[in-house]
Amino acid sequence: MTENSKNKIRTARRSDWKTEPMPARHDTFVLRRSFSEKEMNVLRRGNIPQAMEDKWFWYMEGSALCAHRSWTGHCIYIIDFKADGHHIVKVNRDPEQYKCTSIKEDIRSLNKLLDWWVRDPYDHYNEWLSETYDALKKSGKA
Repeated sequence: MTENSKNKIRTARRSDWKTEPMPARHDTFVLRRSFSEKEMNVLRRGNIPQAMEDKWFWYMEGSALCAHRSWTGHCIYIIDFKADGHHIVKVNRDPEQYKCTSIKEDIRSLNKLLDWWVRDPYDHYNEWLSETYDALKKSGKA
């Protein structure tokens, strides 16, 4: 493998990972947020997990980003990006796949995830540490 081929980042596709469709039991909300062209390009590349700590696999299909938990393949979010910054989000509500039931909490969590995902390069390990800390804090153990 040449140095150029090792450093070449390829765009993630649905077929790159085990994925499940968004379940029939889901909710929809509007995420109001703007993204620069550079950030959108990073999101369009998607993410194919390279380590156990990397909990997310995502890819773009058309204008929609599909975000799946990497270990289970469960689809948690589908974000349909809109030019006006009012993005339509479908969120999983199957309690066997995803425990959150609050749109307010989903907006907070999704914005935090997107803050990590638009970084170039994406830092899955520090995102994992942040998610772990948040879970411990929420449970009163941190």
